[in-house]
Amino acid sequence: MSATSVPIAPAIETPRGEKTHLPGELGVWAFIIGDMIIFSLFFVLFVFSRAQNVALYTQSQETLVQFYGAINTFLMLSSSWFVALAIHAARENFANITRRLIVLTGVCGAGFVVMKIFEYSEKFSAGHFITTNDFYMYYYMLTGIHLLHVLIGLLVLTFLWYTANRETLDDKCVNVLESGASFWHMVDILWIILFALFYLMK
Repeated sequence: MSATSVPIAPAIETPRGEKTHLPGELGVWAFIIGDMIIFSLFFVLFVFSRAQNVALYTQSQETLVQFYGAINTFLMLSSSWFVALAIHAARENFANITRRLIVLTGVCGAGFVVMKIFEYSEKFSAGHFITTNDFYMYYYMLTGIHLLHVLIGLLVLTFLWYTANRETLDDKCVNVLESGASFWHMVDILWIILFALFYLMK
């Protein structure tokens, strides 16, 4: 394998005999699966810890503003929609549209970051810190790690925009775009779970 070659996920034959493939590179999917496993372990620990002291977790949960969580959920879902449209446009070789959709994805991601920083600031002002109790320990730890993923995702999107900054999008270019989009979808899925655990779970 040459230094410039990348391992592309193998094609899969559907029941109808059509061939499809896992989007992106195998290495990216290995990272995504590993990341999801680690987060899943944290989710299990949170649920177990909550079951040991439901009153404390419920009382702490009531200090969160569901509106902020809902807005961020809307932003993440919208960003996933835009990046999915970007990949579709790239496969059709619409480079201009692809770049614009990647920008819209980034705008939604940046909006998420701003909302989260505002929410953190509000919590700090109210005296809720990572040392306040177990609920806030998990809240700041898990949402903080997720926020870091969003920031990394914004860098990935910037790279994708430069990758798509050409007249013709070949298969290699589309493969790179699919890899970045797959990472962004993972970030979206993680937030949906976090939103349910911290803001909705009773």
